[in-house]
Amino acid sequence: MNELQSSPDQNQPDAKADPGLQASMVLPSFTPSDNGVLKKRLRLLTFLVVLLAIVLAAQWWMSHSEIRSLREEVARRLQTGDVANTEVKGVLKNVQESTKELQAKVSVLDSKQAESQSQQLALEQLYQDLSKNRDDWALSEIEEVLSTASQQLELAGNVQGALIALGNADKSLSRSDKPQFIAIRRAIARDQDRLKALPTVDVPGIAVRLDSVIGQIDSMPLLSDEKPVVSVTEPKKQPVRQAPKPSSSAKPNGKGQSVDTADAAPANDWLANAQDKWQSISSEMWTELKQLVRIRSVDTPDALLLSPTQAYYARENLKLRLLNARLALLSRNEFAFRNDLSAAQDTIAKYFDTRAKQVQTTQALLKQVQGSNLSIQMPTLSESINAVRNYKSRRTN
Repeated sequence: MNELQSSPDQNQPDAKADPGLQASMVLPSFTPSDNGVLKKRLRLLTFLVVLLAIVLAAQWWMSHSEIRSLREEVARRLQTGDVANTEVKGVLKNVQESTKELQAKVSVLDSKQAESQSQQLALEQLYQDLSKNRDDWALSEIEEVLSTASQQLELAGNVQGALIALGNADKSLSRSDKPQFIAIRRAIARDQDRLKALPTVDVPGIAVRLDSVIGQIDSMPLLSDEKPVVSVTEPKKQPVRQAPKPSSSAKPNGKGQSVDTADAAPANDWLANAQDKWQSISSEMWTELKQLVRIRSVDTPDALLLSPTQAYYARENLKLRLLNARLALLSRNEFAFRNDLSAAQDTIAKYFDTRAKQVQTTQALLKQVQGSNLSIQMPTLSESINAVRNYKSRRTN
């Protein structure tokens, strides 16, 4: 190789001038020893090239693996960053919403605080105005209490409530112990005497009776659900048959009986038994026939044709009538009270079986309740209220 790469000798002929010489220069001749050396060098060069290729491949694979792992790490970090960014955005959004809510609550609290301050100022002003004259404040309170009691006495007939209101007003005036209140206390005492002199009406007792009637409606028999009375037939008593008297012509036999009596006894017993059997069968048949057909006069034939649904509504309408009567009783509305009781009695007489003991008891109880007197002229508390107002007007003037 060194010989081939060595520069040509200057004495050598020009290759361009001689083509044969040029061919000899291109294809030099080698000796066997040179061929062995050349092969060894080629093998060494090939091994080095292969080794270099393996090293480069290993380096490339390691670089590729590192780059791939680096990409995966970067992608994972980016994904984690995106998740964290999303969470931060959600937290930030929640914080913003909470901030808005807090701002709204703060604004509401500010408005309420301003309102409470204005109310406090108004209350302070009112308290100062009321504290200037406690007597006026006490009289105003007594006037309101008496006006409310008068309204309840007029609308609902609440005598006990009016008496309690008058007693509280008198007690409030007695604490001040001023001679100016004597006229008012006298008017209150006269109103109390008028209320105490009123006749009492047992409103709770009447209400309890109405509740008892309402509770019995579901068990009261209707005309439409009437059942025939099953009568128990008593066993037919056998008539005591008397022994026939022996005739004078009969001759006694050896046993102490006459011959005619001994012959006629079996025939008479058979005939009597047949008659008793026929009477028993005929009486039972007649009883069954009377149970099959029953004739009764009813003023309202429609009451006998009520369906179960109509019967239910008939009972419920009767209950509503009695409940309305109870409300009218509590409100002292005598006109509505008596109208509802009359309508309830008409319903009972029209749809219910008035022959039943329970229905008769209910009708008697309703008549007793209807006989109660509710028409009591309720007095007013105008004298006490006018006394308080006159005293206040005199103080103002």
